[in-house]
Amino acid sequence: MTKDTKKESAEQSEMELSLEELIRRGARELTQKAIEVELRELLADYENVKILGGQRAVVRNGYLPERQVLTAVGPVDVRLPKVRDRSGRGVKFNSALVPPFVRRSQRMSAALPWLYLKGVSTGDMRDALTALVGDQAKGLSPNVISRLKSEWATEHDAWMKRDLAANRYVYWWADGIHTGLRQEEDARQCLLVIIGVMPDGRKELVTIGDGLRESKESWLDVLRDLVRRGLLTGPRLAVGDGALGFWAALDEVYPETQRQRCWVHKTGNVLNALPKSLQAKADLHEIWMAPTRAKAITAFDHFVTTYGTKYPKAADKLVKDRDALLAFYDFPAEHWQHIRTTNPIESTFATVHHRTTRTRNGVSRSTFLGLAFNLVQEAEKSWRRIRGVERISELLGGTVFRDGVPATDDETKQQKLAA
Repeated sequence: MTKDTKKESAEQSEMELSLEELIRRGARELTQKAIEVELRELLADYENVKILGGQRAVVRNGYLPERQVLTAVGPVDVRLPKVRDRSGRGVKFNSALVPPFVRRSQRMSAALPWLYLKGVSTGDMRDALTALVGDQAKGLSPNVISRLKSEWATEHDAWMKRDLAANRYVYWWADGIHTGLRQEEDARQCLLVIIGVMPDGRKELVTIGDGLRESKESWLDVLRDLVRRGLLTGPRLAVGDGALGFWAALDEVYPETQRQRCWVHKTGNVLNALPKSLQAKADLHEIWMAPTRAKAITAFDHFVTTYGTKYPKAADKLVKDRDALLAFYDFPAEHWQHIRTTNPIESTFATVHHRTTRTRNGVSRSTFLGLAFNLVQEAEKSWRRIRGVERISELLGGTVFRDGVPATDDETKQQKLAA
């Protein structure tokens, strides 16, 4: 066979490869190159370590048996090199990219709680992933999934016991998430979730527990547990919907925390009490989009006057929470977008919240919480800091804000007297 014929044959074989196979082959090559770089760095670290004969103490020593790692693009064959330490110090090569005994990438493991919470049972998990990674999906037997669920539950339990004495939060978002996931103990339980903003602007999960619906007693258990673990001071502002249980518990445990009712929930509640033909949504936007509290109150009164006579229920829904709806005016304007309408809890649980596909079997409480905790831990990696981070130090330092900007000395005195 001539060289040209061989070249044509190789090109033809390349063209016959599927896109998935090409991606997996590229992933294998990139992974192998990255591992070789890690090995070279290790050898460079011990380059000057010699044995008595002047030879290098740490040298290459072949490869371990080839193994597969399940990634988001399918199973990838990996060969991990070995080193020999002739000095007897016990130096070994462990790849950070492919640690010992790892059979799945972190990204693939992260997909498992999503599938389970969306109603895919343990027995069907492998079939569901076959569509993503092909028929060669390995390491995902029911026993493996069961062990993973046990690990998630253990991780959640340990995380819920961490010390919070050094933590400080500027804002909280609190919500109760009804997933529709059937549990063995009580089908009425829901997730009770709090996400907070740290002084550096980062968002982080504060706590994730469960409770009977969203009762005051359930939220009291959640908040008192935070106090027991050292979180003695609450946030400056808590954002949430109209769940009375949370607000009643907050007043009892962290009475210094101000309230901010979520405008997205409130808008939906008010519009549900009005005919769709009225197109009242724009009038509601005029309230929370107003640049100052005075203009917001004017728009507020206009809405009540316009719709209150014929639709008193809609007006009452707005009037009873006026102070909590306008609390954001006492905080930096850079943060208004986050604390008026943004709820990272809802965006994190959007799929679970709106798709209530049930698993075939009941789920234990520990498994339920472990799965949800793992879900949020993955989502937390993509959360962005809030804008206007520089304003947080002013807020925590005691600066009084009026209509989103630092108040003058006279305004500060007047506001303190009014309080």
